[in-house]
Amino acid sequence: MAKQDFYEILGLSKSATQAEIKKGYRKMAIKYHPDKNPDDTAAEENFKKAAEAYEVLSDENKKARYDQYGHAGFEGPQGGGGFGGGGMNMDDIFSQFGDIFGGGGGGGFGGGFGGFGGGGGQRQARVKGSNMRIRVKLTLEEIAKGVEKKVKVRRKVQAEGVTYKTCTTCNGSGQQMRVTNTILGRMQTATTCGTCSGAGEIISTKPSEADAQGLITREETVSINIPAGVTEGVQLKVGGKGNEAPGKNSIAGDLLVLIEEVPHDILKREGTNIHYDLYINFSEAVLGTSKEVDTVTGKVKIKIDAGTQSGKILRLKGKGLPSIERYGTGDFLIHINVWTPQELNKEQKQFFDKMSDNENFRPSPNKSDKSFFEKVKDMFS
Repeated sequence: MAKQDFYEILGLSKSATQAEIKKGYRKMAIKYHPDKNPDDTAAEENFKKAAEAYEVLSDENKKARYDQYGHAGFEGPQGGGGFGGGGMNMDDIFSQFGDIFGGGGGGGFGGGFGGFGGGGGQRQARVKGSNMRIRVKLTLEEIAKGVEKKVKVRRKVQAEGVTYKTCTTCNGSGQQMRVTNTILGRMQTATTCGTCSGAGEIISTKPSEADAQGLITREETVSINIPAGVTEGVQLKVGGKGNEAPGKNSIAGDLLVLIEEVPHDILKREGTNIHYDLYINFSEAVLGTSKEVDTVTGKVKIKIDAGTQSGKILRLKGKGLPSIERYGTGDFLIHINVWTPQELNKEQKQFFDKMSDNENFRPSPNKSDKSFFEKVKDMFS
């Protein structure tokens, strides 16, 4: 089943501003909030869909990728999108988006609702570690087939031997409640506890090598599965491979992978199509020949007809790059260039002097022959 459009989920057009996106998400979240729809699995699913849509559209980089590639831009083993690319987690939703309702970033939804599943009670937020960013360089051949890359990263992880105790400021809830009097009556709002940062617990003991948060730096090798067809500037996400956060119930941040494309020495990329300049000598153009060409997926033998003119384009259909949107594969376009000799011996000069007035050597383009630009246009029409 096709995944529902994120803009459609939030009731927005594709030209929606960030303010409209935030407003649309708030409207949907209130409508389908679990406290307002207890034991309603359909409402909970819509609540998760709205949060996933907002998680992408509220981020300018993710929104740009979604606008260009749709859901396909977040697919693949580590495509990145949503909360780790998989099913939504209610703890993630409340901890990341609770402050959109004025609750200060904790799990509460301001004066309107309590925490999920608590019937209006307090809830403990799950603290998430910070994200890490790296760049990965790919060759054109790696992009054509997809590749697994192993990279070394230095990330913060919880040290062994760290123990925790309940935060006395919030009594383990991760929130501090505040009651204010307004013209509408008494309003209760929840803010993240400043002592434990919403974890509900603080460090009791830690080893000497750990920092104040009970974390140490450790080098790890991370495997990244990169799907075929990625483009320069695409950002993938490896869930849970960023820095860890303190606390028994915390979750690690993500490893964000920015793709860099290494320029090829010979081949030129244009979207999913590959361009290649093939040079042949004058005799080969006159008599015809066969050539073996290296494409991004392997060697291909091509035939060049006798009388081939410089500028002719040979098209190898489906020998280009796959589309990241999975809409097929591009073509491999071979541009024929006839090499004119620059130095001739006496015998060669005499031959061409003799042939210069020969009728077969006089340029006689056919009026039906298309120009270079017309040929290229036809390739993509």
